[in-house]
Amino acid sequence: MADGTRRVTDEGAITATGHSTHVHDFHQFLYAPLGRITVTTPHGDHELTAPLGLWLPAGTPHSARFDPESLVVAEAFDPAAHLLPHTRTTAIRIDDETRRHLLARTRRAGTGADDAAMFAALTCVQTPREVRLPLPRPTSEAALAVAGTLLRRPDDQRTATEWAESLYVSSTSLRRAFRSETGLPFSEWRTRVRLNHSLELLSQGHQVGTVAAKVGFTSTNGYILAFRRHFGRTPGAWSKECAGRSAG
Repeated sequence: MADGTRRVTDEGAITATGHSTHVHDFHQFLYAPLGRITVTTPHGDHELTAPLGLWLPAGTPHSARFDPESLVVAEAFDPAAHLLPHTRTTAIRIDDETRRHLLARTRRAGTGADDAAMFAALTCVQTPREVRLPLPRPTSEAALAVAGTLLRRPDDQRTATEWAESLYVSSTSLRRAFRSETGLPFSEWRTRVRLNHSLELLSQGHQVGTVAAKVGFTSTNGYILAFRRHFGRTPGAWSKECAGRSAG
């Protein structure tokens, strides 16, 4: 192509570390059940780890970098047979059932009779509630009290040490409770609360900076980085997707 972007219809250009910028004549869905891949498109960078997948509409220039030992699953769909509801690069979360189906398809040669069903599963509209990050609840008294307050007031800025002092427990025991009972460090648990709350605010049309402040991030940039790390796109891109779903 004149701009240096190659048009390919096969995977011959892929190496163990990724591939250079090119386009496909088909819609492509990318998923990394193991490891991480970074896909660069005109709409920005998308970091994909389970359970995030990425839609690349036909004709979208993109390149990719694969982390060592990553497993990459790519599904192709004919634009003439499958109407993709996304006009730009779009990240979506994969549920357990869809993940099992995707992995099962890698063990079969060629396309299967369930292409239509697979396409439907990968393009279903997701609400903020369906996209929310998993957030296990702690069970011990002190940690549960902290969790309950943060779920109501994610903008509460108290540190684990300050929480421990107010509840007359040690900060070490409080941090240990969060990690052992939820599988997450206190800071990560709090970040997920804030990000989950932010999804609803974004879908209501609030500006990114306003949302960041409302849910407790001390800087808009920090919020954007955390959002992209967990959801594979920026808050602004998520807002545009919500606006597109509403218009549809």
